Amino acid sequence: WATAMNNLGIVPMGLRGQQLVSDSLCIQGFDPGLSLLAPINPMIAGISLVPPPPGPPEMPIIKEIIHCQSCTLFPQNPNLPPPSTRERPPGCKTVFVGGLPENASEEIIREVFDQCGEIIAIRKSKKNFCHIRFSEEFMVDKSLYLSGYRMRIGSSTDKKDSGRMHVDFAQARDDLYEWECQQRLLAREERHRRKIHEDFLRPPSPPPIMHFSEHEAGQLAERLKDDHKFSEATAVLFTWIDRGEVNRRSANNFYSMIQSANSHVRRLMSEKAQHEEEMELAKETFKNALLAILTQFEQITAVFTAASRQKAWDHFSKAQRKNIDIWRKQCEELRNAHSEEIMGIRREEEMEMSDDDSDESPCKKIRMEENGVCGQSGASLREENDSLRWQLDAYRNEVELLRKEQGKACRPDDPEHFPDTHTHLLQQSMHNMQQQLLSLQEQLRSKEVVLEQARDEHRYLQGEVLALRDKMLTNGDVVEGNNGETPEKVVNGCVTTLYRSRDRRSEAAMRGALTSEREALLLGIISTFLHVHPFGANIDYLWSYIQRLDTTVSAGELESLMGRLPSVFRQELSGVGATLEKRWNFCGFQSLSSV
Repeated sequence: WATAMNNLGIVPMGLRGQQLVSDSLCIQGFDPGLSLLAPINPMIAGISLVPPPPGPPEMPIIKEIIHCQSCTLFPQNPNLPPPSTRERPPGCKTVFVGGLPENASEEIIREVFDQCGEIIAIRKSKKNFCHIRFSEEFMVDKSLYLSGYRMRIGSSTDKKDSGRMHVDFAQARDDLYEWECQQRLLAREERHRRKIHEDFLRPPSPPPIMHFSEHEAGQLAERLKDDHKFSEATAVLFTWIDRGEVNRRSANNFYSMIQSANSHVRRLMSEKAQHEEEMELAKETFKNALLAILTQFEQITAVFTAASRQKAWDHFSKAQRKNIDIWRKQCEELRNAHSEEIMGIRREEEMEMSDDDSDESPCKKIRMEENGVCGQSGASLREENDSLRWQLDAYRNEVELLRKEQGKACRPDDPEHFPDTHTHLLQQSMHNMQQQLLSLQEQLRSKEVVLEQARDEHRYLQGEVLALRDKMLTNGDVVEGNNGETPEKVVNGCVTTLYRSRDRRSEAAMRGALTSEREALLLGIISTFLHVHPFGANIDYLWSYIQRLDTTVSAGELESLMGRLPSVFRQELSGVGATLEKRWNFCGFQSLSSV
C-alpha cells in the first residue's frame, strides 16, 4: 500500500504522522509542504510546469496493488498495452470512469479518487460509469494513472463486486467555460502589458503652447536671440501666427520677432560653410591616407617583383615560390581595389569641377539659352565625360597589363605559369580592345550629336539671313525708284527683285525643309494652334500645350523649327513696358497671297 501511494505521489504517513517510506525510496521532487508531487513520473505528463527529470528508458513504472478501506485495486498485466485515451479537451477538469462494479457506490468512488485531488462533483450513472470533476487540471492526469486497474469491493468474488476501470478525458461545458474565461483574462493581461510597453516607448507629447500676451511676447523675443533656445522659440512664433494672433496692435511685436528670426540666417550660413570646410578637410585627409596606403602597396609589389627575378628566384624552394606567388597576387588585387577607389574619388572631383565651370560661364549659358539647346548641350557634355572616363579606364588597364607582363618576363623559365600567363595576357588584350571600342563608340555618338546641333543651327541662321536679305533688297529697290531712275530700270528692277525674292523664298523653303515626319506633325499642330490665336502666343504657352501631346519635345526645338520657316511663322513684340514679350504669329496665308 505504501509503495502504491508513493507511485501516486502521496507520501504514506502513519497514524502518528511519521513517514512510512524513507526519502531515498520516495520519488524525487516531492515537497512535503504540499503533500503532493509536482512531477510524478513520465507516465503522467503535464501535471506541472516544470518538466520531470529525464529518467532512463529501460526502467518502466511498475504498478502495484492498492488497498483501500472498502475495496482493493489490482493492476493490469504489464505485458498488455497501456489503456488508450481520447484527445484532451482544452481546460479539462472532468474525467470519465467506466467499468465500475455494479455494487460500487459514490462513497467507494470518492474514496478511491480522493487521493488524486479535491473532487468537486461526482455524477454516477446506473450503467456502471460516472463523471468526476476535480478542482485543478493536473488532478486529471493523476486520475488517469488508475486506468486499467481492476476494482474488487471487499473480499467478495461476485461479478457485481468487481470490474476493470477505464479512466479517460471527458468534455464538459463548465470546464470549457472556465477555460475560455481564463484565456480572456490572459488576453486582457497581455493587452494591458502591451499597452503599458507602447506607452513607455511612445515619445512624450510636446509641451503646450502658451497664449499670446505682451509679457509672453517680450520673453519670446529674448529667447529668439538665444541660439540654444531658437528652435523652441520659432515653434511658438509659428503657432501664434498660425492661430491668427497678428493684428494691428501686435503687428510691431511680431515684426520685431520675425526680424530676430531672420537675423539667424547669417549664422546658419556660416555654420554650413564651416561644416562644408570640415567635410572637404576630411575628404582630403581620407584621400591622402588612401594615397599613402597605395604607395605602401606599390612598395610591397616592388619587393615581390624583385624577389621574382632570376637571381633571387632560383634560390627559393618550390613551396616558397608558390607562397610568394600567392602573396603577390593578393597584394596586386588589393592594390587594384585601392587604385579603383582613388580613381573614383578623382572622377567625382573632376565632375564637380566641371559642374562649377559650367555654372561660372554666363556667356556660354546665354548662348545656349538663345539657341534653345540647353538640354542637348548638357547631354553632349555628359557623353563626352563618359567617353573620357572610358579612355581613362582603358589606359589604366593597359598600364596594369604592362606591369604584369614585366613581372612575368622576369621568370620565363617557369613552365607551370606559362599557359595561364598567356591566357591572362590574351584576356587583358581583348578587354583593352573592348574598352577602346566602347570609347570610340561614345566619341562617335557625341560627334553625331554635335553635328546634328550644328546642322539645326545652320538651317535656322540660313533662314534668318535669307529673310533679312529679302527685306533689304525690297527696301533698296523702292529707294532707287524714288531717286528718279529711268522707268525701264525701275520696272526691270521691280521685276528682277520680285523674281529674286521668289527664288530666294523657294531656296529658303528648300534649305529649311522638314527632315522627319515628326517635324511635319509638329508643324501642323503649331500652325493649327497659332491659327486659332490671332494675336499670337509666346513660346512657353505653345510649348506647354504641345508637351501634353509629346513630353519629349523642348521649347528650343519648337523655336528652332519655327525659325527655319520665316514665311509661315513670324515673331513680333507685343505689350508695353513690363508686359513686353515676344509672340509668334501664323503668317502662312499672307505669304501665300503675296506670292
